[in-house]
Amino acid sequence: MKILIIGSGGREHALAWKLQQSPRVTQVICHPGNGGTPVNPQKSQISVSNLIKLRDFALSEAIDLTVVGPDDALANGIVDLFQAAGLRIFGPTQAGARLEASKIFAKEFMLRHGIPTARSGQFSDPAAAQEFARTLGCPLVVKADGLALGKGVVIAHTHWEAGLAIYRMMERRQFGASGASVVIEELLTGPECSLHALIDGTNYLLFPGAQDHKRAYDGDLGPNTGGMGTCSPVSALDDALLERVKREVLDRFMIGLKADGLDFRGMLFPGLMLTPDGPKVLEFNARFGDPETQVLLPRLQSDLLDLIEATIDGRLSEVQATWDPRAAVCVVLASGGYPGTYEKGREITGIAEAEATSALVFHAGTQRTASGTLATNGGRVLGVTAMGDTVAGARAAAYRAVEKIHFNGRFCRSDIGSKSPD
Repeated sequence: MKILIIGSGGREHALAWKLQQSPRVTQVICHPGNGGTPVNPQKSQISVSNLIKLRDFALSEAIDLTVVGPDDALANGIVDLFQAAGLRIFGPTQAGARLEASKIFAKEFMLRHGIPTARSGQFSDPAAAQEFARTLGCPLVVKADGLALGKGVVIAHTHWEAGLAIYRMMERRQFGASGASVVIEELLTGPECSLHALIDGTNYLLFPGAQDHKRAYDGDLGPNTGGMGTCSPVSALDDALLERVKREVLDRFMIGLKADGLDFRGMLFPGLMLTPDGPKVLEFNARFGDPETQVLLPRLQSDLLDLIEATIDGRLSEVQATWDPRAAVCVVLASGGYPGTYEKGREITGIAEAEATSALVFHAGTQRTASGTLATNGGRVLGVTAMGDTVAGARAAAYRAVEKIHFNGRFCRSDIGSKSPD
């Protein structure tokens, strides 16, 4: 089977790494890929946003299955386009992807179907948004309605910060059209947990929990990022709490799909806050998480291709997934200045030495230069994943591997996995 993976991040490298292990896979092509993924010879000619050319490429290359990584391609309807051309593709349609593409749509879905979430308001008028923020009280959260590369969320501790965030999103259009409308909600407290579940329209298959670290710096300080590292499992998500999550989030989600006539087939990735009042949904995502995928797939012992095809065909009730009981920790190495301005083209060394420690190094913002050397090409450059009998053991192994890798301006958090003590 010939597989095309859309995307260029660490998530897509992890998907390629795992799918290549399937005995039924003959070739994996990543588009546009990065310095560590299987090469697409035509990648320089096609933008990921050009869905028509991607479809034509899949047809011309006789691709048997396409797996979509990025949220924007799903939101723009790549699944609908490929399906209309008779191409097999993994991911929700544009209608289903709206659960991630619009936070207002997702919030209304949660409220309609009794899925626990934060108290909030939704606004397209800046003055009304400012007034609601003043009455809600701080701290609070301001979220751009649309997609913003994981950066459209501002935690405001003062009314001044809230007002500035609303102004920047709604009037200055910091995130373009994505910020024309906003969600303003109370700040929930408790451990965060990233949940992943394959959805085939009727059934779901739950993955183990993972815990992302969104802030740029140690101690959850600094601006939000796309994710600076993650660990799995999550100690706060015990069996009793997991059953509550299934009952109050996933079961109600499935009931909501049926009630609304929404056909969702793909990966549902709810971000949860495990509050003192129970689990509450922060947001819905309609694809594999990044960097959560980099710890979940190393723990997956089953054939990922089998699970993906069962999802597409509505056969999840017929398959099971087996998991490595060991823990996994992924530490993201980023370019200096990220998530703000950063330089590209810095030479990367030490990956072979890191991999010699038994760690996995997933490429994200990397590229191969004309001379064949590996260089930085993005904000989040690499994800270093290691396994261990405990989270603490996996964490220590990951940081040992991290110390082998060097590039000018490299930085990472030193506390990934420290929230999940064994």
